[in-house]
Amino acid sequence: MKKFLLVDDHVVVRSGIKILLSEIYKPTDIHEAFDGESTIQKLKEHQFDLIMLDIQMPNTDTLGLMKLIHQDYPAAKVLIFSMSAENIYAKRFMMAGAYGFISKEAPLEEITRAINIILNNRKYISESLIDKLAEDSFAGNPGNPFDKLSPKEFEIVSLLLSGKTLTDISHTLNIHTSTAGTHKARLFEKLGVTNILELNELAKAYGVQ
Repeated sequence: MKKFLLVDDHVVVRSGIKILLSEIYKPTDIHEAFDGESTIQKLKEHQFDLIMLDIQMPNTDTLGLMKLIHQDYPAAKVLIFSMSAENIYAKRFMMAGAYGFISKEAPLEEITRAINIILNNRKYISESLIDKLAEDSFAGNPGNPFDKLSPKEFEIVSLLLSGKTLTDISHTLNIHTSTAGTHKARLFEKLGVTNILELNELAKAYGVQ
């Protein structure tokens, strides 16, 4: 019996994937979580064959969660399942221990393929990401400026781009508002931008949005 953990704050998304998994893997045992805290609780109680993890969830530092899972539960296989930009997030999350990254907009056949590849103890990288990495390599691309950010700064960028205020960010990441402001100032300096409008333009240019 395969045991899965679906981590997403949207009930509709979890329900859809649950139906897919139930049809493909019989018998199967599917558990659900909606944020970092509920995910860790589930990991303490069960051992899963695969964890499907969303990136954008309330009150959750998802990159930090990924690193914690990799450190404390090294046998856990995580597939990032998200609407966020693959060419920006996939590399970062796979370096943190994820086995693969797939878009929620991917065809069911591709989602199923990604799951099967990871269940067979292999890493999943989509064709589009392979093409992008090859393109950057041959073009001598000096690198994405967002790669210069620390994990915390990158998480704050993601929240800023989603329209969150510093107060929202401080609550989500459980840090002081002043600390969030310091991170914001530092990442703005690293990226060479002075306001949210410029940040949005830079993000669009590098596919972060």
